[in-house]
Amino acid sequence: MGGSSGQYARKHNPLSFFSDVTGSATQQQNLVPFSQFASDLASGNLPSYAFVVPDLCNDAHDCSLGTADAWLRTNIDPLVQSSAFQNTLLIVVFDESGGDDANGGGRVACVLAGGKVKRGFQSTTQYQHQSLLRLAAEALGVTPPSAAASAPEMGEFFAP
Repeated sequence: MGGSSGQYARKHNPLSFFSDVTGSATQQQNLVPFSQFASDLASGNLPSYAFVVPDLCNDAHDCSLGTADAWLRTNIDPLVQSSAFQNTLLIVVFDESGGDDANGGGRVACVLAGGKVKRGFQSTTQYQHQSLLRLAAEALGVTPPSAAASAPEMGEFFAP
């Protein structure tokens, strides 16, 4: 799940801390290095859900946005260009703003892309991470947990 610079921060991968994962050898096998992604894409064997965490340089935390953009272009663009992408949802979201801390963390960039996402759509609704958790849970057929259950739903991003 990390990148190549050796600055991977496990703390940015919440799935690796869930008791359902840490307490299960089977679930631990689902935590794979990002290097697995290219071969899964090439073989048409993408997982139903992937949570990709670049390292601290490639996620634009310790390096420039240009570095993060280059990582996305190299590692995620092959997915976007594949025929498999029509049946996927890609969410690229930052976890902190550049100095704005309003509403618990400020305004952060979040991009949704996929075959059913309205192209170029920009919402005026204020969403927080709980809405993304709700979106992911509902897409997987799981009841959204905790605050995600009542968070604003994000259906406006998708074409009917």
